[in-house]
Amino acid sequence: MQTSTTTSPLFSATLRPDRSLRAAGGWIGLAAAGLLGLPFLVAVPEFLLPGILGFAIAGGALTAFSVRQARRARLIEQITVWPDQIELVTAGPGQERQMRRLDPKTVRLVLTRDEDERTMAVHLNQGAERIEIAAFLAINDKASFARAFGQALRKARQG
Repeated sequence: MQTSTTTSPLFSATLRPDRSLRAAGGWIGLAAAGLLGLPFLVAVPEFLLPGILGFAIAGGALTAFSVRQARRARLIEQITVWPDQIELVTAGPGQERQMRRLDPKTVRLVLTRDEDERTMAVHLNQGAERIEIAAFLAINDKASFARAFGQALRKARQG
């Protein structure tokens, strides 16, 4: 007879950045502006050079934004609450995977809210150290994450 002594976590979440902003909408908008603006650029030759320069700058900015979004999309933050510890694992492109372990009995969950009581930031305080978690989540997602994480943290302190 074999017994298993594995413990399941009280809470586990793998967080990825909010992907609501996409560069495709910017490219579509730039193409629409180009199609609508092309007759004016042809009709008024003085606007041709500034117009082309404006489209080139907008295209360059959209390219930079696309590259930034692609890199950001590969960020991962994994948060696990065990009865005796909290594990924070962060990984991203070109970064070494970092793991931090915190004691749930000494860590404090601190929420930063705006004037409308929306959760703007989620922090863990341990002594003088302040760690922001779930930084890249949308505001609504931060609130629900903080609620679930806070419940798990309460259970870990009681256990």
